[in-house]
This record gives sequence, C-alpha cells and structure tokens, in this order.
Amino acid sequence: MLLDLLTKKTIKVNVNANDWEDAIRRGGELLKSTGIIGQNYIEAMVNNMKTLGPYIVIAPGIAMPHARPETDVKGLGLSLITLKHPIIFGNKDNDPVKLVFCLAASKESVHIEAIAELVSLLSNTKKIKQIELSNDVDTVLKIITDSNSPML
Repeated sequence: MLLDLLTKKTIKVNVNANDWEDAIRRGGELLKSTGIIGQNYIEAMVNNMKTLGPYIVIAPGIAMPHARPETDVKGLGLSLITLKHPIIFGNKDNDPVKLVFCLAASKESVHIEAIAELVSLLSNTKKIKQIELSNDVDTVLKIITDSNSPML
C-alpha cells in the first residue's frame, strides 16, 4: 500500500522551507495537487500543530502532519518531502526535522495498513538516512521499494 501512496507526484526532495508551517504547507501541496485533499486540509494540519503542539514529530528527524478525516479529504494519501535544511518543530526530543510525511485519510481506519508499512520503513534507520541524503525522487522510491537497497 505504501508504494501506491508514495509516487513521483507525492515526493519532493531537498525542499527549502522557511519554518515548520512552510514545511507542512509544502507537503500538503503535493497531496492537494493529486486531488486527495483540498486547501482546508492543509490549514487543518497547520492548525493542529499550532493548537496541539509538536506531537506530529513522531521520531528523531521525522514529522507526520495530519488532520481529521472529515476535513476536506477525498481519499487516502501520503506525501514525503525531504528538507534541504533541518527545521525545528518544537519537539525537544526529536528535533530538528528532516523528513515530513503528510498523511490524509477519508476514514479513520483506512490508513492503518499504510501506517503499519510506514512504521516499518521508519524503523529502518539506515534507509531513513539514505532517504535524507538522496538528491532525487527516483532514488527515494528505490530505497522505499527495494528491500535489498544498499545500506550505509
């Protein structure tokens, strides 16, 4: 399922973002451009961070912005941006953030399989490091899809 969600259209590498809000917006724009979400969902992801804090920074260097499924979501989607320069989100344990995975799901339970696959990827620290260092989308996709991709 992860391979169906993360595609050339939903991944962007070496993104210059000014701050955490800009990073969330840029990741959200990738989902918006595919028709999975509307602008209201991007605003909801930003507002979640503003009101609930940096709980979206789920692991060292990794953020996963998301919002409620009823907020302008038309299906299941996941985007990934790698940041050219790490950004402080305000999570003392896991900052600075280098990877931003924006998640959108039209129903609460639909995303469970995708999350399970994403957790498996995120637990592979060598692959995460490779993704952080990648300079093109094709390389990122190869790292994600190839169980035998070279490790650092």
